[in-house]
Amino acid sequence: MPTQWKSPLDGFDNLPPLPTDVNPDGKSLYNPPGTTKSVAYDQFLPPILPSNNGFDFHIYYMPANEAEAKFARELHERIRREFPELRIYRFWDRPVGPHPTAMFEVNTFTPHETGAFFSWLVVNRGPCSVLIHPNTDDAFRDHTESATWMGKPWPLNTNIVSKDNRT
Repeated sequence: MPTQWKSPLDGFDNLPPLPTDVNPDGKSLYNPPGTTKSVAYDQFLPPILPSNNGFDFHIYYMPANEAEAKFARELHERIRREFPELRIYRFWDRPVGPHPTAMFEVNTFTPHETGAFFSWLVVNRGPCSVLIHPNTDDAFRDHTESATWMGKPWPLNTNIVSKDNRT
């Protein structure tokens, strides 16, 4: 059964309607200045657990493709050099866990790291696909409903993180 999502407008009750004015670009809508910025700039929101790391980035490659494997190794080294504050795991040359192909994992700990690393990967991931998921108390949902992909999505072995194996 799919997750029942609460309304994104919960907590924004009884506010005046937003204006329908268009900005000078002729396309985007004018948003009046808010009184405060979203707390999501500075902290992960529930149900993301900040006690370990907020997000996992699993960077996939095909080990049988020599050029792609070489690129992935070089990308792994570049990430270690450019983002030493992130947790970067060993380079796997075979499937591991629910992941169907070779990969390596990078963890982010703050929304700022997550955003910076996400945008960096958009530009630098090359032929690699990237599974990005939050860490909550539901590993199955983290790897399925809450996951997002850069590049080609791969089918996961969700039996390993199945609803029966939830922690």
